[in-house]
Amino acid sequence: MTGAPVSKSWTVQIDIGEHEGMTRAVAHLRTGDRTALTGTGTARLNPADPDVPEIGDELATARALSQLAHALLEAAADDISGVLHKPVELSG
Repeated sequence: MTGAPVSKSWTVQIDIGEHEGMTRAVAHLRTGDRTALTGTGTARLNPADPDVPEIGDELATARALSQLAHALLEAAADDISGVLHKPVELSG
């Protein structure tokens, strides 16, 4: 391939909510084409720990992004399988 480099921008939006000591984060990936993937993560406050909401946000978000990364690997494997017409497994 020759020519100018191609640049793309994908957007991840993270929605975070708290309810009864549980923090839930949902990470939404939009690639600009037909791909839209979601990952969800939760964190629960241990009653013995001090309540620091930022920590729950960080843990839930990290878990949501991890799940989103796995979903993206699965989508890539499915796309490769479709091109090669055979099963493909990708490790992450």
